[in-house]
Amino acid sequence: MSRIAEVIVLAQDADEVMEPLTRSDPDRTWNGVFHEMRPRGLYMFAWGTEFVRMSGRTGLLRDLESLPWPRPETVQVLIHDEEDDCFGLWMIHDGKLVEIPLPRTRRAWWPPRHPEDPPDPGILLRTDAHPVTWPEETEDSKASRPPAW
Repeated sequence: MSRIAEVIVLAQDADEVMEPLTRSDPDRTWNGVFHEMRPRGLYMFAWGTEFVRMSGRTGLLRDLESLPWPRPETVQVLIHDEEDDCFGLWMIHDGKLVEIPLPRTRRAWWPPRHPEDPPDPGILLRTDAHPVTWPEETEDSKASRPPAW
């Protein structure tokens, strides 16, 4: 399924950690490479990539959280899916990349249309921008959400 998403990784002192992710690797669960983002040639602390298919990004967050970050407290992952109103923010907490709730936003999930569809990351919407018809949530809905990233 085509759904474009941009991912930006911000991390201090992470040049060596990110270097392998700037090259293609067919053994990764996700497809793509990160590119250095160096405004005016200054020191590097940001990398970006774009995904054009949902199936090509599954496992990205697991891969990023498994890296030996020299300063994990500085790692921030910004993700903007084409359906999102704004970028979502993930940070490392207790060794896992978790989404940090942003004020006046909510992530909505809808059930998959077909069992063979890749995991859906949901859509991050501003609650103050426009009315939203939220999907019905069940008590176990969080536990059953597949890892889309």
